[in-house]
Amino acid sequence: AAVAVIGYLIGRFQRPNSTPASDATRRELKRAQAVVVDLERISQRVRRELALHHANLAIFKRRVCELTRTSETSDWQLLCDEAERLLKPTQDLAMQLAHAYEGIRQQGSRLMSFSGQRCDPLTGLCNRQALNETLENYLTMHRRYGMLFSIAVFDLDHFKKFNESQGLPQGDRLLKQVAAMLDQQARDTDVVTRSGGEEFIVVLPGTELPGATNFAERMRAMISRSTTQTVSAGVATVVDGDDTKTFLTRADSALYAAKAAGRNAVYCHNGDDLYPAESQDITSPAAATIVEQPTRAEPADAVAASS
Repeated sequence: AAVAVIGYLIGRFQRPNSTPASDATRRELKRAQAVVVDLERISQRVRRELALHHANLAIFKRRVCELTRTSETSDWQLLCDEAERLLKPTQDLAMQLAHAYEGIRQQGSRLMSFSGQRCDPLTGLCNRQALNETLENYLTMHRRYGMLFSIAVFDLDHFKKFNESQGLPQGDRLLKQVAAMLDQQARDTDVVTRSGGEEFIVVLPGTELPGATNFAERMRAMISRSTTQTVSAGVATVVDGDDTKTFLTRADSALYAAKAAGRNAVYCHNGDDLYPAESQDITSPAAATIVEQPTRAEPADAVAASS
């Protein structure tokens, strides 16, 4: 009993040291559960549609067997009517299977992020390879089905100076802190990546430009309040004709505009023009709805200001 009590107390005191790893594991498990739920939903929908189609097909087969015993014109007209009735459910099933296929591809892309080759070793986020594969899949769904999605690119301001003054361990700690904030604030369906150095890219499926801008502005303010550094961000929404390179180039252009405007800002690219997040001049058809932006945070503290 004494040994058991001592073991319990030692384990309890050591438990706080594993909290960050436990939090990361819980986030990964939550993402995995979301993938499982989506895959189950897809399989149930396909099974239901297949069962319904099988019943319709059985009725059509029985009618064909009955009509093969006669060659009366009226009976063959009935056969044409039966074929017409079967045609629409068959076309609907084909469409459902196509959507299911793309849904499975999307979930497969999310599953890839659990692979070590697609995981950033410092932050635990998806890496550049996972980002490129995700964008390719989403761009394919945009071309086929018109699926809308956006990306938000975040870059820590004056990170090189921070590393020089504070040291690389503090720089790594800051990167992990920012990564954790992005991961916690993103939805289960969003893909949060570290694309390299101090740059992070969040893929936001089903999100138009105002929603993506709102997310970027909220994260900018949160990072400014929670750390000694500020962050600049660029936001873009997919448009017809985009490929991975043109899409990322538009978002990077918005990011560079935020840097040129003095940093600690969010800029958007609507496919034609660049403008700051505070602007209400959203002219893109995909971004017709204006989303009220949160109040900008006060400037960062003296450390950030001096950098």
